[in-house]
Amino acid sequence: MSKIKVGISIGDLNGIGMEIIIKTFKDSRVMDFCTPIIFGSSKVAAIHRKTLEMQDFNFNIINDIKEAHPKKANLLNIWKQEVEIKFGEATTTSGEHAFDSLKQATQALKDKKIDVLVTAPINKASIQEKVSGFIGHTEFLQGNFDGESLMIMISEAMKIAFVTGHVPLTEVKKAITPENILAKTEKLNNSLIQDFGIRKPKIAILGLNPHAGEEGMLGNEENDIISPAIKKMKENGIMAFGPYPADSFFTPKNLKSFDGILSMYHDQGLTAFKTLSFSEGINYTAGLNIVRTSPVHGTAYEIAGKGLADETSFREALFLACQIHKKRSEFNELNDNPLAFKTRK
Repeated sequence: MSKIKVGISIGDLNGIGMEIIIKTFKDSRVMDFCTPIIFGSSKVAAIHRKTLEMQDFNFNIINDIKEAHPKKANLLNIWKQEVEIKFGEATTTSGEHAFDSLKQATQALKDKKIDVLVTAPINKASIQEKVSGFIGHTEFLQGNFDGESLMIMISEAMKIAFVTGHVPLTEVKKAITPENILAKTEKLNNSLIQDFGIRKPKIAILGLNPHAGEEGMLGNEENDIISPAIKKMKENGIMAFGPYPADSFFTPKNLKSFDGILSMYHDQGLTAFKTLSFSEGINYTAGLNIVRTSPVHGTAYEIAGKGLADETSFREALFLACQIHKKRSEFNELNDNPLAFKTRK
């Protein structure tokens, strides 16, 4: 397999995106695994390098992806005008350029000029000042590629997906339906198989109410909605179990017993995930015909420009994108031509 071309959007210019990118690629060994192509600006990169006192690192500046050097961190110069950097501030300018980086990286992914996409953190509100319909990375990518997206948070400890994502808590109950639970679990199951090579995943389904409803005393959703959905999953060949009380589920024993977890709503699962895996956690957009990952943290304005950002999550997102690309390629080859694959082995 040829070396994987990883497209990288730089995120919010006033946050820690460029810092974690520079820190990741300062270790030249990373280029043994992939060819990175950062969609940004040489002038912006120079400001960050100077502020962070990282003058011993240089990007390979290119004007076309075809010029990318396989052993260097390539920066595609997508805009050349001066841009004011205000570390730690949310500005319309930073949002505009963050969206431009994302948009051009997405187009390159569409055109198959890059193989996978890794996105640095953005400020959604800053982007929305210029792009009113923008909700987030996941929704933007779903509008540009085939499939139905599913956000999966990934670390050594767990792989957890969500029935509802970025919706107000008051709207969660309306979305907890057997159909939604079944659809999300099927996507999680499919991703565990094709993207992670788990032949028969075991999936834990969390309850909605405290203590998973306490036999109906604290809510009926478990009995009326979630349990019937789990029964249907099993009939469809999915190894799903639960519903489990969320407050007592996240123990080492339980996490080792399951390949995936389905949470009913955003904070129910993410609170535990970020507590256990914040520094190395990864956000993976499953369900689409492309591979996109990102670090689990945000723009971290409070430490932007101070050299304090931890690049671990970004680096892990980079490696995971490459691993998933390989796993998915193997899965597709196996299923497209199983006899040839068996003969070769």
